[in-house]
Amino acid sequence: MKPKIVFLDRDTSDIGDIDFSELENLGDISYFGLTSPDEVATRIAEANIVLTNKVVVNREMMQAAANLEVIQVAATGVNNVDLEAAKEMGIKVFNVSGYSTPSVAQHVFAMLLNLVTHTNQYGARPERWADSPMFTRLDYPVSELYGKTLGIVGYGDIGKSVGRIGEAFGMEVVALGREGSSGGIKRLQKPEFFANCDVITLHCPLTADNFQMINRDTLGAMKTSAILINTGRGDLVNEADLIEALRNGVIRGAGLDVISEEPPSRDHPVITAGLPNLLITPHSAWSSVESRQRLFDGVVKNLQGIEKGDSENRVV
Repeated sequence: MKPKIVFLDRDTSDIGDIDFSELENLGDISYFGLTSPDEVATRIAEANIVLTNKVVVNREMMQAAANLEVIQVAATGVNNVDLEAAKEMGIKVFNVSGYSTPSVAQHVFAMLLNLVTHTNQYGARPERWADSPMFTRLDYPVSELYGKTLGIVGYGDIGKSVGRIGEAFGMEVVALGREGSSGGIKRLQKPEFFANCDVITLHCPLTADNFQMINRDTLGAMKTSAILINTGRGDLVNEADLIEALRNGVIRGAGLDVISEEPPSRDHPVITAGLPNLLITPHSAWSSVESRQRLFDGVVKNLQGIEKGDSENRVV
């Protein structure tokens, strides 16, 4: 008898362009576009396997699902699942790692290139070219990445991929040094790192130690020509301090793909800032069609491996 699979929030990862045929071969699957907290217990009541991207599955919800054996998170982060409760109840929890690396690295440079070339601003007003008295326009200061120093915070798979692209642009690539870090790249301690990097890009997990590591002090230590890119976690940045720094020319610009509240309220300070040197995208760095297909290929691989006792990507 095929297991009952419930996917709680398909709309967060599919717009009709992902092939789910292999997943559907594994069980009797029910799709829900989105699921509110008060709908979870009812929807997973008969499930053997639950798929969730961002929907929270807590202890009470697990207790309401007598047949639940597996929670597969369709993401890398598993903070939306009560792992302690899952362990106590013998429920296996899996994630998928590494699927979004090329997409995120590409997005970093999409943001960075817009900030240094102003392509987005030139492209948004093509009619201004017709008003030019000469063959070109010099409305915005364009600069090169060549010869600049790219500083990476979090030198894992994504950080390394970003570093390789930076090198291809002729940038010097360094990483923020931390206790226990080593190997393969020049590492600078915090004072030198913030003072010397022309671009700083964040790729570290959020921890108690690095919560709001980008703040008034670290921003003040950066070059006035520096650019910050955050595709990591919103709370790595003190957003009020960043907005103030951008408004007052403490740093040149910033690109944020993640913020502290997602989705943000309409009056969120980042959304209402209205700064020309602040580029915002809606947590979309991970979302290339190739990345999303790799994600679900990884989900299928995890579920296929359960009977074989495979533990790859198993969190609990």
